[in-house]
Amino acid sequence: MPAVVLSKPENGSSQQFEAKITIYVVICGIIAATGGLMFGYDIGISGGVTSMDDFLLKFFPTVYVRKHHVKENNYCKYDNQHLQLFTSSLYLAALVSSFVASRSCTRFGRRPTMQAASLFFLVGVVLNAAAQDLAMLIIGRILLGIGVGFANQAVPLFLSEIAPVRIRGALNILFQLDVTIGIFIANVVNYFTSNLHPWGWRLSLGLAGVPALILCLGSLIIAETPTSLIEREKLDEGLAMLKRIRGTDNVRAEYEELVEASEAARRVKRPFRNLMKRRSRPQLVIAIAMQVFQQFTGINAIMFYAPVLFQTIGFKNDASLLSSIIMGTVNVLSTLVSVALVDRVGRRVLLLEACVQMFISQSIIGGLLMANLGTTNSLHKGVAVWVVVLVCVYVSSFAWSWGPLGWLIPSETFPLETRTAGYAFAVSSNMLFTFLIAQAFLSMMCHMKAGIFFFFAGWIVLMGLFVVFLLPETKNVPIDEMMERVWKKHGYWKRFMDDDDGVEAVNTTTTV
Repeated sequence: MPAVVLSKPENGSSQQFEAKITIYVVICGIIAATGGLMFGYDIGISGGVTSMDDFLLKFFPTVYVRKHHVKENNYCKYDNQHLQLFTSSLYLAALVSSFVASRSCTRFGRRPTMQAASLFFLVGVVLNAAAQDLAMLIIGRILLGIGVGFANQAVPLFLSEIAPVRIRGALNILFQLDVTIGIFIANVVNYFTSNLHPWGWRLSLGLAGVPALILCLGSLIIAETPTSLIEREKLDEGLAMLKRIRGTDNVRAEYEELVEASEAARRVKRPFRNLMKRRSRPQLVIAIAMQVFQQFTGINAIMFYAPVLFQTIGFKNDASLLSSIIMGTVNVLSTLVSVALVDRVGRRVLLLEACVQMFISQSIIGGLLMANLGTTNSLHKGVAVWVVVLVCVYVSSFAWSWGPLGWLIPSETFPLETRTAGYAFAVSSNMLFTFLIAQAFLSMMCHMKAGIFFFFAGWIVLMGLFVVFLLPETKNVPIDEMMERVWKKHGYWKRFMDDDDGVEAVNTTTTV
């Protein structure tokens, strides 16, 4: 993924370019970040809507009957493949569309790709809000997924390219922060619309168009990034835009680095073949593993189906939605912790601390449910409150660790010649396993009951071992020095760093 460039001077330090944090950059960042709000709102809204009786009665009447049957198994009320397809179809569409979006970003630019994302999303919103049958609902979800795939490709790229070097890390995590804010807003909306019968669910789904509309109209105001303009050989426009976003005319050095990096990237003709080489194996394994582990923490299962989960453990509809609001608030505040600490304490410390915290909370939740929630009874109020508290403890640890760092670490580790191809594997892995978890969670909960929390806790142990033995610390290591200072000195991965496997050489100028 190309972005603003650092060069490697003879003294080994990274060159810093003159740049101001201009009002224009702030406005562009706020507008582009609504792509994260768009994504987050959809994550939060789907779980709330699927717990609303009016929605279930119209599209999933068998689930509605199960939900209100006094002798129905607590864990199987919502076990319905079509209901799961309502949630998971978006992520399958996002998986496929992300490859198209990658080509769109390169050929047409970041701004047109964001505009396309918002348009696909808006059409999907209209179909969902006006849906009369399940087919119309699923088609709308697929269009939403295409919009998410385009937005997730273009928005982080846009943010990283307009940001001054010194705040690029914070802006990258800002996208994840906006996702959590979107989830929170969706939980609040669901809480109030759940009592608007029989059309409250339509309002919930329809309001997803607000961030999409902001992104659509806002993308008419913001300009293309200098990197994209230079990539498409619009050099004069790229130079003018670089001066504008940096707030200074002294941009010649950065401009020349961008031009040189763009030319170097074009000389790499076979990035996917390079990615399969032995020398690239550490970065590829870590990029894919981070995405797989991120999903097997169980976070998306809980975020998608939080209201459903809380109803399963005995909360009434309003109480379950209110619990989701509390959980969403914790999610937002905890992501701010990551912004503050990631460059101070390091990646590994946050990941390992979170593994301990998530393992303990998941295990206790599983134990409480196994001991107190049978197939037909409800949890005692005090036990149910403790479950909500423990879910919030779990969510907080994920929000300052595996959530943002699952995206940050793969973006740091790939060298120039395999960065685009490698990051494509990371994104596709994330969407694939998000789809699988979303499609399977309710069935897993039906068959595994409280054991599903022990299932995810077991994965967390594996994740912790992975961090201890295979994940190097990348804090404060310039990307262009990653090979020498990280991979060639790592106890395990250094054996893959031989130079005899024919990896194409590239210019030493490196993008961040």
